[in-house]
Amino acid sequence: MAKSFKVGIIGSGGIARGAHLPGWAALADQGVEIVAVADISKETAEKAAAEFRVPEVHTDYRKLLARKELDAVSVCTPAALHREHAVAALVRGVHVLCEKPLCLSGAECAAIAAAAKQSGKLFMTAQHQRFTGEAQALHRYLSDGSLGDIYYVHARALRRRTLPAVPTFMFKRLSGGGPLLDIGVHILDLAWWLMGKPRPVTVSGVTHDKMIRKGGRIYNSWGEWDPKKTDVEDFACGLVRFETGAVLYLESSFILNMKERSVFTATLHGTEAGASWPDCEIFGEKHKLVTDTKITNVNTKVNAHHAEVAAFFEAIRDGKKSPVPLAETKWVIAMLEGLYHSAETGAEIRLKA
Repeated sequence: MAKSFKVGIIGSGGIARGAHLPGWAALADQGVEIVAVADISKETAEKAAAEFRVPEVHTDYRKLLARKELDAVSVCTPAALHREHAVAALVRGVHVLCEKPLCLSGAECAAIAAAAKQSGKLFMTAQHQRFTGEAQALHRYLSDGSLGDIYYVHARALRRRTLPAVPTFMFKRLSGGGPLLDIGVHILDLAWWLMGKPRPVTVSGVTHDKMIRKGGRIYNSWGEWDPKKTDVEDFACGLVRFETGAVLYLESSFILNMKERSVFTATLHGTEAGASWPDCEIFGEKHKLVTDTKITNVNTKVNAHHAEVAAFFEAIRDGKKSPVPLAETKWVIAMLEGLYHSAETGAEIRLKA
């Protein structure tokens, strides 16, 4: 690897400025240099460039990719654009870290995988929840099969009144969907990863837009919206069945009427014990005595976004496999796409390899 590792950022708004730009900037002492940002909004790109001292600004991502010296890019654009930008970067011959959800369909995922294979470059989906201290600790604890046969998992990504009332989250042409794709993807990926990534075989899902249709008639801490100008769901739930016989129940919402402001949890239930994330508790039994155990040396100060970027960079530097490989993301996208299809048809959907 060259002494200086040059990075470009495609899409320089919220997630870029909150996660990718500071994540890459934190690696400056390892020779990482952010050389360019691109965004269709020149103002957004210039603000990001000024904040992180990036020398080049583009309103066309293709001009960024045309830069002679470029080693990797972070794709931080709306989900509906991920396939286009990721494939273009791979064809250009650079490593790619792409925000979640990776894409909107299995077909788009296959296109990215084909481009990654042909380019020979490292590709990683930015599922940063895997890199929290709690996730890393619990994954390590469960790695020896201490829960026994995991047969039921409950994954919840619920908010009471925090709908992102901006076009990139409220129009399918940009987001691809509502909370199922935005926050549901996080907890689904994490829970599936913690349970050992069994192969999913069928999904059955339901979506609703009852609350989002109320628009400005209800309180929302992130602003008001016109219900006539949005076409995403505000609630989704579904059941995933795996080839092991295990099932996972998923719930996701931005504006659910519930007591808590936010619930973001995963509980795993096995024949020997149960476990919960993020509190890292284990629920078991010994000598017919019921026990509750808590992992106490969890590193809770980890910045998961920074750790995610660092893991991607280190994999490139050390010639390792992707920390979040496409082969895994493929199944996450298949489950999400299947849940939407099931909600539309009212039928259980069998997933294809």
